[in-house]
Amino acid sequence: MSAKHFINDPTHLVLSALKSITLTNPTTALDSSNRILYLRPDAAAPQVSIVSGGGSGHEPSFAAFVGPGLLSAAVAGTIFASPSAEQIRRCILQRVEKSKGVLVVVMNYTGDVLNFGMAVEKAKAAGFEVEMVVMADDAGVGRSKGGKVGRRGIAGTVLVHKIAGALAASGAALKDVYQVAKVVAENTVSIGSSLSHVHVPGREAGEEDELKKDEVEIGMGIHNEDGSERATTDLPGTVKTMLKYMLDQSDKERAFINISKSEETVLLVNNLGGVSVLEMGGVTTEVVNQLGSDYGIKPVRILSGTFMTSLNGLGFSISLLRLTDAGVGKTLIELLDAPAEAAGWAAPIKTSTWTKPPTETREASQDADVESKPSNITIDPSQASKALNTALDRVIKAEPDITRYDTVVGDGDCGIGLKRGAEGVKQHLSKVKSVKDAAQFVDGITSVIETTMDGTSGALYAIFLNALANGLHQQSSGESKPASPAIWAKALQTASESLSSYTPAQPGDRTLIDALAPFVEELAKSGDVSKAAQAADAGSKKTKGMKASLGRTVYVGGSGYEEV
Repeated sequence: MSAKHFINDPTHLVLSALKSITLTNPTTALDSSNRILYLRPDAAAPQVSIVSGGGSGHEPSFAAFVGPGLLSAAVAGTIFASPSAEQIRRCILQRVEKSKGVLVVVMNYTGDVLNFGMAVEKAKAAGFEVEMVVMADDAGVGRSKGGKVGRRGIAGTVLVHKIAGALAASGAALKDVYQVAKVVAENTVSIGSSLSHVHVPGREAGEEDELKKDEVEIGMGIHNEDGSERATTDLPGTVKTMLKYMLDQSDKERAFINISKSEETVLLVNNLGGVSVLEMGGVTTEVVNQLGSDYGIKPVRILSGTFMTSLNGLGFSISLLRLTDAGVGKTLIELLDAPAEAAGWAAPIKTSTWTKPPTETREASQDADVESKPSNITIDPSQASKALNTALDRVIKAEPDITRYDTVVGDGDCGIGLKRGAEGVKQHLSKVKSVKDAAQFVDGITSVIETTMDGTSGALYAIFLNALANGLHQQSSGESKPASPAIWAKALQTASESLSSYTPAQPGDRTLIDALAPFVEELAKSGDVSKAAQAADAGSKKTKGMKASLGRTVYVGGSGYEEV
C-alpha cells in the first residue's frame, strides 16, 4: 500500500474535496459545517429528492453525483466513517426540496443504516414523507458470514442512484421512485477484488495484513475489509472466481440472483481508485469476454470507469443489474440513459447509439498495399538476408545491456524496442520472396519497422529507412545495375539529409547520430564497409561521458551517464 499523500490532514482533505465539487458543478452548494453537498434550489424544478451518503474515501460517490438528474444531496462522514444522524437530519429537513417527498439510499453498513435510519425517523416524526432503501449487493459475503447483518453495499449502489434520480427528475411520485430503487437494489449483484489494502491519510501505516506480491484478495470490501479468499492468480483467474461468486447457482452460500442468457443486463466495471485507465480497459475486456463465453450473458449497456472507490485502492469491482419491469411507466434502460448533470457521472454514449450501433468498418474497403516501384538497382537477396540476420541476432543478444544503459539515461524501453524491431525484420526475411531490387528490399523492411517499433527512435528509424529507399530511387536509370558501396553511400547521404529535417541532432549531441554520421561519411569517402563500421564504433564509444544535448537524457536527473 502507498502511505504517501499530498494532503495528510483528513479533516482538511474531506472539506477541500467537497468544496471542489462546487467549483466543477455550479448547480451544487456546500454546507461545510455539516459536510452536506446539495443541489441549489434554482437548479431544478421541485421533485422527489434523492439523498445518499456515507464515509468519505469513496469518491466520486457520493457528493460528485449531486446534480440535476441524479442525487439531490450527499452527506459525508470522515474517511470510512458514517456521517452522524444530526448531519443527515439537517440534510433532509434543511438542504433538500421536501414538497414531493424524499428517498434516502444507503449502503448496508451498520453505522450508515443506524444514522440514516434515525434521521429518516426524525423526518417522518416531523410530518414529512420519507422512504429509505438499503443497498446490499456484495456477493463477496456469503449467507453464513453475512448472518443477520446481510451483505455489504458496494458499487452497484451507483445504479440505484442513477435510475432513481432519473425517475425523480421526470416528476414521478415518491412511491414510484421508491419502487424503482427497490427493484434495482434487488436485481443487482456485485463483487470487488484488490491487490492491496489502502492507507487512510492521517493514520499510521501498518503492513501486518498486507497482501503478498502475487496475491489478490477476492471479495475485499471498500473499507479495507477482508475478502472471501486470497489467491495467487492472474486477471483471467481473478475474474473467473469473481463471476462464479456472482452467478454460480450451485453456490448455496450465494446464488443471490439467477440471470439467464435470455435476460438483458447492465454491466458496471468500477475502478477502486488506483488502477490505471489503461489497465481498466484490459479488465473490462476480460470481464465482457468471460460473461459471454462462460455464461452467455451479453450486457446491453457496459459502463467502465471510476464510480465508487476505496481511496487509492488497487482493485476493481464488477456489478451486474438484471433488467426487469419495475412497473413505473419507464424502463430501467431509459432511466439509466437519461442525462444527468453531475460531475462524477460518466456515461457519454446516447441511447440511440446503443440501440442502433453503427456496424461498418473501413477494413474491407482498405486499398491493397501498393508495391513500390523498382529502382533497377539490384542486390543478392540471399547474401543480404544472411548479413542482416547475423546483425539482427546480435541486436537481440545485446538487448539486456541496451535496456540497462537506457534505464540509466532514459526510460528503459530502448532495448525492448530494438529487440522487437529486430525480431520483426527476421520474421519478415524468413517469409519474403526473393526480392532483388534494393529499394523494394528496403521498403519491405521499413514497413516492418513502422509497425513493430514505436516511440521516438522507432519514428527516426522509419523516416531514415524511407528516405534511404528514396535515395536509391533517385539513382535509378533505365538499365539494371548492382548496388555498389558508392550507390549505398549516396543513398545514405540522402537519408541523413532527410533525417536532419526532423531532428537537430549532430555528432556531439550524444544520440544515434554520433555513430550514424561517421558511418555515412566514411563509406562515402572510402567505399569500404569495414572502415565505415569501425568509424561508427569509434563514434559510439566517444559518447561515453559525453553530456547529452537532446533526448530524454537531458532532463533525467542524477549521474551514471558517464559510464554508458
